[in-house]
Amino acid sequence: MAQVQMQVPEEMQGGVYANLAMVWHTPYEFTLDFAVTQPTAVDADGNALVPATLVARVKFPPTQLFQLMQAINDNMGKYESQFGAISAPGTPSVPPDGPPQM
Repeated sequence: MAQVQMQVPEEMQGGVYANLAMVWHTPYEFTLDFAVTQPTAVDADGNALVPATLVARVKFPPTQLFQLMQAINDNMGKYESQFGAISAPGTPSVPPDGPPQM
């Protein structure tokens, strides 16, 4: 199996923070949109609106999606072995070393 030697441009080394992910697809690719949400607002009809700013869009061919899901699952297991169980959605969770620094 080949080993990837990834070059990370200096301006991307810090990464971006996202607290929302959306997934959609076409017959040819899966698209993962990552965003940061802003405080919830309420429209004139009383509906909650959650403004979000897109910080990254990544497109994957369907043939690689399985490998992505395996890598995420493997890393979740490693994370939980080291830091404990990840909280279920809707439950506040802060990483062991505190919230991310911006």
